[in-house]
Amino acid sequence: MSDILTELENRRAQARLGGGQKRIDAQHSKGKLTARERVEILLDEGSFEEFDMFVVHRCEDFGMADQRPAGDGVVTGWGTINGRMVYVFSQDFTVFGGSLSETHAQKICKIMDMAMQNGAPVIGINDSGGARIQEGVASLAGYAEVFQRNVMASGVIPQISVIMGPCAGGAVYSPAMTDFIFMVKDSSYMFVTGPDVVKTVTNEVVTAEELGGASTHTKKSSVADGAFENDLEALAEIRRLMDFLPLNNREKAPVRPFFDDPNRIELSLDTLIPENPNTPYDMKELIVKVADESDFYEIQEDFAKNIIVGFIRLEGQTIGVVANQPMVLAGCLDIDSSRKAARFVRFCDAFE
Repeated sequence: MSDILTELENRRAQARLGGGQKRIDAQHSKGKLTARERVEILLDEGSFEEFDMFVVHRCEDFGMADQRPAGDGVVTGWGTINGRMVYVFSQDFTVFGGSLSETHAQKICKIMDMAMQNGAPVIGINDSGGARIQEGVASLAGYAEVFQRNVMASGVIPQISVIMGPCAGGAVYSPAMTDFIFMVKDSSYMFVTGPDVVKTVTNEVVTAEELGGASTHTKKSSVADGAFENDLEALAEIRRLMDFLPLNNREKAPVRPFFDDPNRIELSLDTLIPENPNTPYDMKELIVKVADESDFYEIQEDFAKNIIVGFIRLEGQTIGVVANQPMVLAGCLDIDSSRKAARFVRFCDAFE
């Protein structure tokens, strides 16, 4: 029995190495965490229960039969954030560049099915080059299964995507269908095809940052809802966001203890709005002063700044805020701001 347990621990240790120590060191040298480190930081300490740790791919072609790392490039399971259940998958860039195979997709689909069944959010940590080309159509079919579950889960459970590496092709189609997308500055990218393909097809020279960097997607395309300085900050902010959200569309958002007196008088609000209607004022100041403990979680802060959307708490209860910003375009609505507000209201409407 002891030999069996020893072998099991050895296999677990090997699985935790992913693509090997050399590739882990390369990941760290770029200022990035590994897939498992990200999960450990995101979830409450000791709460993570992993599924399918020893799954390997079934591809026999192109020399793949000799390369079968345990886990097949994605860490999946469930855990808790501040005591509340969430399901998580974290793609491992050290294993075939985090590319998606048939079994890789099956692992993701399994936790998405369980999340819908148990009424818990799904958080996807994406660090993938897209479909695994060695598996061809089988890999693409795996993406189709993931997309189907994104659609089925929409409005039923919150879906959050965190882009933490260079993601292309199918690796960005799925996040685009989730409720919230966050990126890491200077190390995460989202594009259908990379700069090399763009140059080959259109002869246009463009950098990865210009084509699909955090600045592009938070300020121009509005694909991403926020960008953070590094992996640690991004994961900490996801934990903070989860505190505002319900677990599913049948439960209310958590009511948190509050230390802000509901009857307090905020005298500064008497002078916030200028007497001259042509003089702008900062609407964020009003939101922050009304919110419990001045805690405001803004969504899409850098896009369509003439409207503000985000979450606050009043007497411990989550409130969605939509407000015109007089400091930008006099708070007038345009196409971008209307779309930004409508998307946020739609999310709030799907959940209690």
